[in-house]
Amino acid sequence: MFFHENHLPSDPAVRDRLILAAYGSPDPYHRQMNGVGGGISQSSKTAIISPSNHPDYDVEYFFGQVSIDRPLIEYTGNCGNLSAAVGPFAVDEGLVKAVEPVTRVRIFQKNTNKRIIAEVPVRDGCFNEEGDYSISGIPGAGSKITLRFADPGGSMTGKLLPTGHVQDFLTIPDLGTIPISIVDAANPVVFVQASRIGLSGKEIDKMDTPAIREKLEAIRSHAPVLAGLAESPEDGRKKQTVPKMAVVSPPKSYHAVNRTPVDRTAIDLTVRMMSMGRLHRSYAVTVAICTVGTAMIPGTVVHEVARSKGADRPSMLLGHPGGAIEGGAVLEKGVDGYLYQEAVVGRTARRLMDGYVRVPKW
Repeated sequence: MFFHENHLPSDPAVRDRLILAAYGSPDPYHRQMNGVGGGISQSSKTAIISPSNHPDYDVEYFFGQVSIDRPLIEYTGNCGNLSAAVGPFAVDEGLVKAVEPVTRVRIFQKNTNKRIIAEVPVRDGCFNEEGDYSISGIPGAGSKITLRFADPGGSMTGKLLPTGHVQDFLTIPDLGTIPISIVDAANPVVFVQASRIGLSGKEIDKMDTPAIREKLEAIRSHAPVLAGLAESPEDGRKKQTVPKMAVVSPPKSYHAVNRTPVDRTAIDLTVRMMSMGRLHRSYAVTVAICTVGTAMIPGTVVHEVARSKGADRPSMLLGHPGGAIEGGAVLEKGVDGYLYQEAVVGRTARRLMDGYVRVPKW
């Protein structure tokens, strides 16, 4: 759901109670049957939009991850897929002047204090959703919305490499010493190679079993302590939204969740990610941005297994459970390390409905 900020209560606590009630959270059964949430993390997100008073921006966008089983909305990090719909929403709601055939919407992303430029197809003064651009894991096709994430590095920690290292080593009970890379671009992400947790990397259902989930959550909860995002592993477990957790391996052939074959010769890297403790059935845009950038940094665990290495190939195809996602990145090597100048991805969006959502007394 997209909300106009002025349609919501100004008190943040009251605002959050209303949104939680609308989604049907908290629900101990993880179904959100008493609201409009879909029972999975990908469909339990919200965007709060307002006009911007800053001359460099048209709108401001505040992202919230609505917990399914807890009375909590986390406003940390960003969602790349929701970012794709901010531009069309701004055009259709009259928050920006519509210009045909493409309207550039300048978005201030409040969670990360970053700039996003959305290039929105427009026809007859409205967002034109019709087109032949398709995305793996999404049925049908639509018009291509190009998103340009300016300077995505350091979205939460202020640094592309929060620890200052391309690799760190975690010593975890029952797992031993695990090499990881922690990179903060669009969202902080912890990367681990699949072989380090006893997998090939092409698994889908097995990746979502309790044993593997616990291994990955142990890694994910220890890593933010090194990055300054949590005070302890216990604190890290409480923060479900960030850092994200991604598993990488060399290009592998496998079948996507819709049984479509993904050929290893067509991708540059095999990837899987966890979302709120469970396997993401595709791959988050923000994590794709981080992954492509990380693959271009020599010495990272992603660079070690990626087919395309270095800045000579600024675009990569990542093979995920739903198919593949393409991401482009521009990195520059400086005196003090790497500067992630811009990330570019293509997305689609469509308005499903508008009107009112009813909530019980809250």
